[in-house]
Amino acid sequence: MKIPSWLIKPFTTFVERYYPDPFVFAVLMSLLTFCLAVAVTDATPAVALQAWGDGLPSLLSFTAQLSITLLGAHALAHTDRVQRVLAFIGALPRSAAAAYALVALTAGIGSLIAWSLGLVAGATIARQVAIQCNKRGIRVHYPLLVASAYAGFVVWHMGYSASAALFVATPGHSLEAEMGILPITETIFTAENGILVLITLAAIAVLCPMMRPTEDEILEIDPALLKDSNQPEQVSNNIETPAQKLENMRALSSILGLALLLYIAYSYYQKGFFLTLDIVNWSFVGAGLLLARSPLHYVRLIENASATVGPIILQYPFYAGILGMMIGTGLVTVISDWFVSAATAETLGIGAFLSAGLVNLFIPSGGGQWAVQGPIFIEAANQLQVDHSVIVLAIAYGDQWTNMIQPFWTIPLLAIAGLHLRQIMAYTVMIFIVTGVIFISGLLLMGAG
Repeated sequence: MKIPSWLIKPFTTFVERYYPDPFVFAVLMSLLTFCLAVAVTDATPAVALQAWGDGLPSLLSFTAQLSITLLGAHALAHTDRVQRVLAFIGALPRSAAAAYALVALTAGIGSLIAWSLGLVAGATIARQVAIQCNKRGIRVHYPLLVASAYAGFVVWHMGYSASAALFVATPGHSLEAEMGILPITETIFTAENGILVLITLAAIAVLCPMMRPTEDEILEIDPALLKDSNQPEQVSNNIETPAQKLENMRALSSILGLALLLYIAYSYYQKGFFLTLDIVNWSFVGAGLLLARSPLHYVRLIENASATVGPIILQYPFYAGILGMMIGTGLVTVISDWFVSAATAETLGIGAFLSAGLVNLFIPSGGGQWAVQGPIFIEAANQLQVDHSVIVLAIAYGDQWTNMIQPFWTIPLLAIAGLHLRQIMAYTVMIFIVTGVIFISGLLLMGAG
């Protein structure tokens, strides 16, 4: 069964004509935020400008963490052993429909483990599937394969790296006085969340193949991409000097990688299981070093991964500026209050979901969103006697939902895949529509509306 092309065509036409580059999108969102702040709050243009400028450096430390996450995940995904595993997975599909479903599921499972792993592994497996299908004469539409990889990202905030859930489960968090400590067994590890994960993954695994184009519209992978340009060149066998021997000594990188993993294991032994972005980062780096051929090989893997983080390093300070402007002018409070004022105990969860989805377009950061919206909705939940876990999950779902139309997180995926945003966004808009129905239905069944 396929979705008729006439149903997808309007989205394709709109995206091709009007969807800008992710950096231009960030600039436009900055201008829109400025105009809204001046129009609907008491802030003057000067105050809004000051708040924007003050916000620019506010997420620099997180930007550095983010960059290491993507570099480490990319390097790990391109080590020899992981590449062999990915090539094996890439050779599994025996039809185009199975190829799209496999990529979506692989990216979704990766996103549940860690959001960065989902993006990098999803893009890498999409490329591997395209290469293997090309070898076997199976024609697949490469943009849809990559869109399927991004579709898997729609479940990231339901998994182990869920920012909001991990935040409220941490002793001493800033809202502990208002809501106490909410363990992850009451949020991401509930049966309701698990069932919704399975339904969402099943839905995208079915929907992605249904969006495949007709034979004459298929765009196969560029022949130039058939050879993996992300793999570093083989090191020369002419190793003569002591320095060269050290650079190519696998034991050095293995010892360092093992030390990082032992540190993480010891931390778990001392403090119990916990997951932070730093732990995720050192897990990726440690595993990458352990699997790399040598210290120099790992350096080359990181160098090749750098293309995925350059645009993010450029853009994230501007999103931090948007965050600063929304907080400094009170715009985020106004937006959240619109939803809270119209809510009852029965509809607050849906209001939190829709509000989070809207704010995510301006602030593509799960943790950043919770920091500005969490206090408002938790206060409303206390007044209306709504379960805190519903609010946490509603904001998490809203955040991940509109990533399907927010281009920021496509940057590392598209850099690996070698495509442009406009080639995949029409498909992710369809994912956005379908998963929106799923998330709202799930929240209603949880008692959020």
